[in-house]
Amino acid sequence: MKILLINPPSENELLGNNPSIIEEERGYNPPLGILYIAGYLEKHTDFGVEVLDTQAEEIGYDRLKDIIRTKLPDVIGITAMTFTLIDVIKVINLAKSIHPSIKVVLGGPHVHIYPEETINIVGVDFLVLGEGEIAFKELVENISDRTKLKNIPGLVFKEDGRIINTGARPLNDDLDSLPFPARHMTPILKYSSLMAKRTPVTTMFTSRGCPYRCTFCDRPHLGKSFRARSALNVVDEMEACVKLGIREFLIYDDTFTIDRQRVIEVCDEIVRRKLNIGWDIRARVNNIDKDLLKKLKEANCERIHYGVESGNPEILRILNKGITVDRVRTTFQETKEAGISVLAYFMIGCPKETRKEIMETIAFARELKPDFVHITIFTPFPATEIYKMGLRDGIIKEDFWREFAKNPTKDFQPRCWEENFTREELQELIVYAYKSFYTRPRYILKRLIHVRSIGEFKRMARAGLKVFGMQS
Repeated sequence: MKILLINPPSENELLGNNPSIIEEERGYNPPLGILYIAGYLEKHTDFGVEVLDTQAEEIGYDRLKDIIRTKLPDVIGITAMTFTLIDVIKVINLAKSIHPSIKVVLGGPHVHIYPEETINIVGVDFLVLGEGEIAFKELVENISDRTKLKNIPGLVFKEDGRIINTGARPLNDDLDSLPFPARHMTPILKYSSLMAKRTPVTTMFTSRGCPYRCTFCDRPHLGKSFRARSALNVVDEMEACVKLGIREFLIYDDTFTIDRQRVIEVCDEIVRRKLNIGWDIRARVNNIDKDLLKKLKEANCERIHYGVESGNPEILRILNKGITVDRVRTTFQETKEAGISVLAYFMIGCPKETRKEIMETIAFARELKPDFVHITIFTPFPATEIYKMGLRDGIIKEDFWREFAKNPTKDFQPRCWEENFTREELQELIVYAYKSFYTRPRYILKRLIHVRSIGEFKRMARAGLKVFGMQS
């Protein structure tokens, strides 16, 4: 059996309500979801498995059609996210036009939230719910035996027009048992990041599940139970990547620092092995301290991403962040004193927010002096508590995400929270927010002083010129 796992083009990706620069300058990251599937199949089956990252390879639909026709796989697997659904459907239609017998399997967060709507998309044969490694393997091993498929948890398919949903699969508590993502199947040298000091870069997950209850965030396919890989397993993956020529790592865990002892063990192991790497993490301001920052610095952790979201205490309470502005100030200061760069995430246009609170957030961003800020217009995402609250309270007039899942169209526009602002007003405010932070002469001078390579300078200069030219 030949299996082709595809990261589809992003020609029709929903950009939401934010300035295009936020998406344009992010670079390419490896598609870890399908790479985990590929690694698992490579280890546990004899099937022929290939990965096609059309984004990094800059492959359009005409060339993709030729590739699928040449490879003629038995099964095509695609990760489906709500924001990429139009391109996912285009790939499905392309595959079925080449040969209707190609089986199309979708996985990912969109599938988990909207299984019934997704299995009804023309050309979709199977869905894999939740964590996909084991379920996908068992699916392809038994793909012609409907009786066996009905006994494999985590699958959705149709039989005689009737939807069969085998139910949620238990979360995998032994993440060390999973093979590393099959990065060797991708164009490793083409992955980069605006903030990175080296190329190529890669992303990593060292844990799954987030125990926190922020009302604007949800990853239902990974659950709320925090499950972590061992420190040895994490650094083994880093070392394997170094052998491939990768020396910069973007750790994509929701919160890397939940288990303090594990963080210490990861740092100690990196130092013990003398790995010449740089890496960054995502953390909360209330589960990190001076001693942990010192450990991270010793292991050459170069950047920490903190979700601040707002500079107003009442908005933080509505978002259920569980942090205070004073703790944000303290943690940012301690992180900078440790010699680690800081990226701060903010949102504007949150529930109950007025212009006064937005201006407080913009001023707070400047006060904190992070190395980078990432500011977005708040968008209520499907399955989140805030989205449910908006529907319940009438702020959101219809279940627009479900309607899009039922009938995906190119002209769909995700809604912002239009309680106190129109979309146009928020777009004007976010342009002001970016310019007020990034165009300060002192900030520009600081960034130039810290540039370490021509490549880094070019990436910064390109992004900087786009900020100067931003319009609402």
